[in-house]
Amino acid sequence: MIISIIVAADLHNGIGLDNGLLWQIPADMLYFKTITSGHHVLMGKNTYLSIPDKYRPLSERTNIVISKDSSFENEGAKVFSTIEEGINFAKANEETELMIIGGGKIYEAAMHFVKRIYLTRVNHTFPLADTFFPFMEKHKWHLKTSRLQLKNESTNYDLMFEVWEK
Repeated sequence: MIISIIVAADLHNGIGLDNGLLWQIPADMLYFKTITSGHHVLMGKNTYLSIPDKYRPLSERTNIVISKDSSFENEGAKVFSTIEEGINFAKANEETELMIIGGGKIYEAAMHFVKRIYLTRVNHTFPLADTFFPFMEKHKWHLKTSRLQLKNESTNYDLMFEVWEK
C-alpha cells in the first residue's frame, strides 16, 4: 500500500487558519475529490470536524479519524487513537493508496510513512495562517509531475498541481 499526503499550501506552506482552510478554490476541491475518491482518507479529529456537516463523512471514501479522545464517535467514520492503527486498518481493507488529508499535526506525524505527496501550491502568501505543512527535505523527494493552472473567474490564484515521490 502506498501512503500519500494530499495538501494545498501557500508560498510559505500555510494551510489553515482557525481550523479551516485559507481559501475556497473550486479547482483544488475538484482535484482533491478526484484524487481521494475510492480511497481511505486519514485525518485528525479537528480536520474531520471542520468538514461541513453536509459533506461529512466524505462520500465515496472510507473516513479514518485519529483522535486521542477515546469517547469520540461519528457515524460513517472509523476512529483510532494512533496513525499506525489507521494505517493498519487501511492495509487490512486492502487499500492500495491511503490518503492523509490533514491537519498540520497529522501531516507532521505521518511524514515518515509517506511515499507520495500531492501538493497544490497556491501562488500567494496568507499572512494570517496559523497551521503549516511541514518542510519537505527536497533532496529526499523528486518531482514526478506538475501542471500549472492560471487564475480565472473561479480561481483567484495561480495554482501548481505537483506530485512528489520518494
